Amino acid sequence: MFASHVRGRVTLGVNFSRSLPPFSNTTKCTARASLNQQQNRHIVVASGASCTHPSSRKWRNGIIMAQPRRKKTLTVENMNPHVRTMEYAVRGPIVQRATELEHELSKGAQKPFPDIIKCNIGDAHAMGQRPLTFLRQVIALCTYPKLLDDPSFPEDAKNRARRILEGCGGHSIGSYSESVGVHVIREDVAEYIKRRDGGIPCDPNSIMLSAGASEAIRAVVKLLVCGEGKGRSGIMIPIPQYPLYSATLAEFDAVQVNYYLNESSDWSLDVQELQRSIDDARKHCNPRAICVINPGNPTGQVLSRENIEEIIKFAHKENLFICADEVYQDNVYAKGAKFHSFKKVLTEMGEEYADQELASFHSTSKGFMGECGMRGGYCELVNMDPGIKAQLFKLVSAKLCPTVTGQAVMDVVVNPPKDGEPSYEKFMEEKSFVLSTLAEKAKLVADGFNSVEGVTCNAVMGAMYSFPQIHLPKKAIEAAKKENMAPDAFYATHFLEEAGVCVVPGSGFGQVEGTFHFRMTILPPVDKIKDVMDRFKKFHTSFMSKYAD
Repeated sequence: MFASHVRGRVTLGVNFSRSLPPFSNTTKCTARASLNQQQNRHIVVASGASCTHPSSRKWRNGIIMAQPRRKKTLTVENMNPHVRTMEYAVRGPIVQRATELEHELSKGAQKPFPDIIKCNIGDAHAMGQRPLTFLRQVIALCTYPKLLDDPSFPEDAKNRARRILEGCGGHSIGSYSESVGVHVIREDVAEYIKRRDGGIPCDPNSIMLSAGASEAIRAVVKLLVCGEGKGRSGIMIPIPQYPLYSATLAEFDAVQVNYYLNESSDWSLDVQELQRSIDDARKHCNPRAICVINPGNPTGQVLSRENIEEIIKFAHKENLFICADEVYQDNVYAKGAKFHSFKKVLTEMGEEYADQELASFHSTSKGFMGECGMRGGYCELVNMDPGIKAQLFKLVSAKLCPTVTGQAVMDVVVNPPKDGEPSYEKFMEEKSFVLSTLAEKAKLVADGFNSVEGVTCNAVMGAMYSFPQIHLPKKAIEAAKKENMAPDAFYATHFLEEAGVCVVPGSGFGQVEGTFHFRMTILPPVDKIKDVMDRFKKFHTSFMSKYAD
């Protein structure tokens, strides 16, 4: 008689075997017993337990007891504490609950709504936006070069694909690129920036391609972090902010230095607030950089040129590195609003500011492309110390290279069809449709929120989000506290459970104490946006009535 185990299958004796289900170590063994003729007692094997020879096991009342498993090497208590403190609201518990509700609906559960509308994240294609034809043609050609012989593909798409492939090792996007990206693509990015900024030169060697803008932002921020105690690095970020920044600072153990955008003035940035923020921060840390999101996420504001000049002057005076998150530069809708790049404004401010350090970021995920899953992006480094640039490039080399498919998508974004090329008209038609529809939805959403009592919303000037303020009654706030929830999270949870709309509480982005908001994308199709606003009005009226003071 013997006992053995292989991957959960337990074998007793010669002819007895069975597959055993999972078990709890605290449960007494209840599996089928076999008489051990040698020791004249029962051997009972707990399912899932490691089985050894009976003589090596502990016995109680003639029954083998399950042995305690060794303590886990890695636990929540002893893991990296900085990772534990990270939060990322746009994929938080409300979003997880939305996924559960979707599953319940698919199984036939009855809900007070027919479907879940996810307005929590800026994922254009998930919301129904169609990929741009030219972009996908180029990527298809790069992925499967035999299609270059297919006459159904336009010649300008083939030319783009040939150029990209010629820059890749073995003429394949399956090869590694340089750690900072394929050189010909960096050349195209530099040319794009030069065109965008009215002829201001851009060096391809100051371009770093990345797996989405997020990876480049994280790499630059990582360089800025050092010191301990009052010498610990502080990074200034806008409030409300995109949670990438707070999560990254928590992970890198940097000090988050908040400066508040002015909601009463279309979420503008006030220099006096910047000064207050940095003066307070210097009492306990060493502020080293300021992050600016323009157009704004989650607020949707577009900074004026004058505002950008003020920020540059402030950063220069305070010796701060500027991180300019400009991934929504194509998303400007409000009349009179215009995108101005920090690089262009800085350059045009003259010699006095010519040494100001700046990193600007762009992405394939936003704009009119919406290619979030392709993970393409770039960073332009302006006035960075050559030694630091070398260290940055060394840092990213540890990840080998950004996805080459994403790099190819970035190339199409910065090198689209030109007037006179065969794909130009269709490309412009698709691009214009996306941007004009976003502009329509931006107005529809802001007007819709402002038509509801107890809600105020600034104009959605750009980006892809609205950030309305909800004026909650005291009873709702008290009810939230009883549930140990932030009031806006309490509100957003009820919005999901009662109306089937998933939004992100403003507390996940930061907000002035005592105010409550939520972020909602404007990405769903127009008919869905109208449905969302109808659901919102009914829900909000019911909620406010229930918790009226």
